[in-house]
Amino acid sequence: METKKTSSVDSPSQNLNYNKYARFLTVSLKMFGLAFRKYIPVKSGKNAIEDIFNYINYNENLSSSGQPGESQLHSIRNQGYDLVINLAPYDFVEGYLKNEESIVNSLGMDYVHIPVEFFDPIQEDFEKFADTMKNATGKKIWVHCAANARASSFIFRYRCSILGESHDDAIWDLREIWEPVGPWKKFIYGENKLPLG
Repeated sequence: METKKTSSVDSPSQNLNYNKYARFLTVSLKMFGLAFRKYIPVKSGKNAIEDIFNYINYNENLSSSGQPGESQLHSIRNQGYDLVINLAPYDFVEGYLKNEESIVNSLGMDYVHIPVEFFDPIQEDFEKFADTMKNATGKKIWVHCAANARASSFIFRYRCSILGESHDDAIWDLREIWEPVGPWKKFIYGENKLPLG
């Protein structure tokens, strides 16, 4: 008679912990890689918007990602986007795209820059973001930062607190990118004290 061997990660809770760890490790390694981008120009051989770092599409009018390259900005325009919102500071550590505003404007899109300090997101930043989103109703919007941590968090908070969307639906999109920690865990809920899970 054969006996079935069981793996140490067979239970759902162990798989969930493993998946969280694997996702955290993947994002951490990607963020670590961004620290060295000041030595490497922002370039990509892939122009499709789906190839932009940490790309996620929320609906037909809203997507977010990490930093797109110049050729990817052309692809964003070609997909009908009207507005690019950049939440990353112009900072060598984060690998910003030099002259991004002029590139975006030359492509016929609007550009809004709200530089959010990663370790200190503030209410004023969110209010500027929310006002920009409200004023762009009906436009196709691309939100980005360096790795889509800021962008996905701002979008999560906007969807829940301004649009009134379900926390349970929105949290899964956020978790596709990362699990907010530190000041971000508090920031994404603002005055609302909804549970993370």
